[in-house]
Amino acid sequence: MTVHPPSSAPRIVLQTERLLIRHMTPEDAAFMLELLNGDAWLRFIGDRGVRTLVEARRYILDGPVAMVDRLGFGFYIVVLKENGFPIGVAGLAKRDFLDDVDIGYAFLPAYWGKGYAFEAAGAVLAYAVEDLGLKRIVATVRAENASSIDLLNKLGLRFERAIAHPDGTRDLQLFAIVIP
Repeated sequence: MTVHPPSSAPRIVLQTERLLIRHMTPEDAAFMLELLNGDAWLRFIGDRGVRTLVEARRYILDGPVAMVDRLGFGFYIVVLKENGFPIGVAGLAKRDFLDDVDIGYAFLPAYWGKGYAFEAAGAVLAYAVEDLGLKRIVATVRAENASSIDLLNKLGLRFERAIAHPDGTRDLQLFAIVIP
């Protein structure tokens, strides 16, 4: 599947040296369809049951867009600054089963190992602290996702405890960072 950048210009939330982190829109449906059905997403995050562009648009509107509207933050599309091409997602979520705001990220495999996830997640973490005033941020990860655990440690989050996901399908490790 070839994914093209959206034609409209969604609002930029954050910028880094190489990346723009912007609001997600329904025009991102083809990209999200690819990301949500990638092997890594299915293995480490979970099947969202999104199989068509229509379902991907609904997922975007009911998930990330609705969360931003409700809370002022959510998950954003990460694009390459040089060409606007979408390569992943990064952002914050308030999940019912967690007391604190959760940081998360996912990238297409072609963009792994290039520092993009660290760059994007670091910018989101700084935004959470500096702009949103959050004092504690958590992340959940499957124990077998060594790359993500390494990234969380690099960001300064530390393992706290194992927890069960409320849907009962998986165990998670909870990492956290407390900002003084």
